[in-house]
Amino acid sequence: MDILQPTLEQNPVFGNFSPGGSSLFLKWEYEFFKFLNWIGDVLPIIFSQEMWNIIKAVIAVVSIFCISVILYCSVRMFEIRKKERHHMEQEIAEYAHYQAEMEKAQQAREQVSTNPRWVTVINYITSPDPAKWRLSILEADGMLNELLDQLGFLGETIGDKLKTANPKKFRNLPAAWEAHTVRNKIAHEGSDFVLTSREAKRVISLYEEIFREFGFI
Repeated sequence: MDILQPTLEQNPVFGNFSPGGSSLFLKWEYEFFKFLNWIGDVLPIIFSQEMWNIIKAVIAVVSIFCISVILYCSVRMFEIRKKERHHMEQEIAEYAHYQAEMEKAQQAREQVSTNPRWVTVINYITSPDPAKWRLSILEADGMLNELLDQLGFLGETIGDKLKTANPKKFRNLPAAWEAHTVRNKIAHEGSDFVLTSREAKRVISLYEEIFREFGFI
């Protein structure tokens, strides 16, 4: 687009402000018409089909990128929510298991309320603290020593007393030896002896069989 431009020599309205100089207004008008010509050259380029194709291609690329980001965020949010739901289900299951153990322990305490030492053993074995599992076995072994004294077994240690026991009259004698052996490992090896909750409960069940055989609990 060509726009008629005034020349610096023409000034039909204002003339020159200084002798031999051109009009300041004419200079401004000249620059303004140059700007209009530049606009006229740029606009066809901006609104050309080729430029629109470029703009549409850029918009398409940006749209694909944005959609990809949205899909990625949606998938990640789904995974996070799935993990949170799984974690919550695990916590609920653990809490339910803990409540069941507490109720079971409460029932056990009610059943053996006549022997306070056994109540202490049950409290220790149902505790989440591994150190108390060891205490439960030590306490139960102390009860075994007391039972052997009441039954009249002689000897300085529990091992000595068990050696004098008659298997025919002491039906759970093998269980007593097994439980007492674990107790010795706890006492002698200390923290080097690994005691799991399952193993601790199994050992306590051995002591329970012995005590119930003689009506000690």
